[in-house]
This record gives sequence, structure tokens and C-alpha cells, in this order.
Amino acid sequence: MTTRIFEGGCLCGHIRYRLRGPVAFPHTCSCRMCQKHTGALTASWVEVDRDAIDWTGPGEAPATWRSSEKSSRAFCPACGSSIGAVDDAPVVALLTGTFDKPHLLPLKPLSHSYKGQRPRWWHVTIDGA
Repeated sequence: MTTRIFEGGCLCGHIRYRLRGPVAFPHTCSCRMCQKHTGALTASWVEVDRDAIDWTGPGEAPATWRSSEKSSRAFCPACGSSIGAVDDAPVVALLTGTFDKPHLLPLKPLSHSYKGQRPRWWHVTIDGA
């Protein structure tokens, strides 16, 4: 886990966040729920402690939609951008593409979940995993 300050938000800037703490479990996922949530065949995520994130934009916290028994999907109510997922556990999973600097090394995925749910022609390669 890496401790650092990260910032990010939605497409229109209505939802913004500042993360002051470590990111954990940087990974990609090809499950059908992630595909439907993002509109992409694979989503890239990191997990953060709920208490380490401050919602700094004018919209404050994102809107949520209950997607499973343990989690809700987070999105901007103004522009519709997917932000991530707010779990019942004290975890917020943020989509890597919402970070202002998604290229930073602590955000690099280390594993890939639900490979079997991706189309056979879609391949995800994670260096070192």
C-alpha cells in the first residue's frame, strides 16, 4: 500500500475528491457488473478507506445506486460519469480513470479479476502479474 495525496473527479467537475491515504488492491475487472457500470469491457480500480476520502466538489458525495447486497455504484448526478463503488464495508473503490493523474505508479493494476467474463477476443495484459 502506498500513502500519497491523489485528486480526481467526474467529467463535469461537479463531483471531486481528494484522497489522503494509501490506495490498495489496484486491479482491473471484466465482470458483467463492471462492464455495465463503465460501458467498457474492463474497468480499472483502486480501493481506499472511506475515511481517507474527502468529497471536495460542489456536488459533494456522488449519487449512488444499489447494485448488490454489499455495494452501491457511485456516479455524478449532473454528467452521469461513473466514479466507482461505495461498499458497505468501509471501502470506496475508485475507477482509475477518474484520477487527475491516472498514470501514477501506485495506481497501476497488479491483477485482473473475472477474466472469464471478457469476450474471447479481448485480452488484458498486466506487466508483472
